[in-house]
Amino acid sequence: MQSLNDFELLTKLSSIYSQQTIADEINHPREVINRWIKERSRQQDESWLTYSERITLEKMLPTPTERKHDFTFIDLFAGIGGIRRGFESVEGKCVFTSEYDKYAIKTYQANYYCDHKIHGDIKEITQPEGMTKKQTYNHIQQSIPDHDVLLAGFPCQPFSIAGVSKKKSLGRAHGFECDTQGTLFFDVARIINAKRPLAIMLENVKNLKSHDKGKTFKVIMNALDELGYDVIDREYDEAGADPKIINGKNFVPQNRERIVIVAFRRDLKVTEGFSLKKIRKYFPKTEPVVGDILQPDNEVDDKYILTPNLWKYLKAYADKHKKAGNGFGFGKITASDRSTRTLSARYYKDGSEVLIDRGSRKRPRRLTPRECARLMGFDKSGESKFIIPVSDTQAYKQFGNSVVVPVFESVAKLMKPYILKAQKVARSKVGKITVRKRRAEVNKSRKVA
Repeated sequence: MQSLNDFELLTKLSSIYSQQTIADEINHPREVINRWIKERSRQQDESWLTYSERITLEKMLPTPTERKHDFTFIDLFAGIGGIRRGFESVEGKCVFTSEYDKYAIKTYQANYYCDHKIHGDIKEITQPEGMTKKQTYNHIQQSIPDHDVLLAGFPCQPFSIAGVSKKKSLGRAHGFECDTQGTLFFDVARIINAKRPLAIMLENVKNLKSHDKGKTFKVIMNALDELGYDVIDREYDEAGADPKIINGKNFVPQNRERIVIVAFRRDLKVTEGFSLKKIRKYFPKTEPVVGDILQPDNEVDDKYILTPNLWKYLKAYADKHKKAGNGFGFGKITASDRSTRTLSARYYKDGSEVLIDRGSRKRPRRLTPRECARLMGFDKSGESKFIIPVSDTQAYKQFGNSVVVPVFESVAKLMKPYILKAQKVARSKVGKITVRKRRAEVNKSRKVA
């Protein structure tokens, strides 16, 4: 039960859902909801909802979990919470969220209980205007709560390696702050440096490794090393696959490779025996197929079927590139296929990368947003629990930008024993430091006496 008065409840709901959606839930015209919010803003403490209306509306908001938490984490570049979902599944508690996109925030708030405000632009915390470097780090300390694990699916951006080389040649200071300046990884690195979490988990596209001829990835690895963190599987047998590259195809029927960077504080010395190779033990026993995520035909609106003109265009486009030997074109699949192509944020434009075959004489259709939720693992096969409060266009963008949830549930399972071990070691270190300080104070007082 949310401790909100009627005005606060409606205001909270209207930040997630349309007024029409809210009105439909309690059988009122939309205009009534609009009038209530506008008029009651001057009398916020008054009650006007009936008991049954309050119960109905409160159910539209996520509720806090009853179970205990074993560790805390922050969720940076949170999107619609795919990584958060994975770490909550192993009793992690989110204590800070940052996401810039207002539509993604709607979906996030519809699905996750937040006892904290979702922060928008992370740069307001990590790069505040008019502050010295020392003041900035104090600002980060005060703005972001202490946490055990930092999670971030930051965007891939190039670094200015030339600028770093010049600073070296001139004998000027460089390091992670200079090397990563101008990128969003810079903001992540500053938070790591200020808060010193026990562990970090970063997610990015597979091409991060080859981006800008490998320079981007090299700078990130060097920055984490400078910050005092050991990256899991940094060194691996080059003859084999990089364990940090994980394909969502192992968990859902979608070919989606992502790089997962897990690192622990070096001083804690807790990483022995940890490898992302062990994620295999969490693969489902039965290989998923496309049919697992599809809705019955009678549940799919005709609006998802491609129009004659769009279908004609996609076929002509594919033929053109086939003749040129490029192989570009649409990806038409059936329920029995093992997997789809990678769902992208541009899926809303024409759906070309994943089209469902409806038969030789029928135009194919796009996936529905609900099917996208299943394809990304937010819902299991046959489920429709994940709330989608935004338009189809925004939903396609959000799922295309998100992560395969079961991948990060599995990463979280692998990390948890090491997180708990790191907690014990860190507490022990703090205890020893406290004892040394007390002894020093006693010795100092004796000398004075």
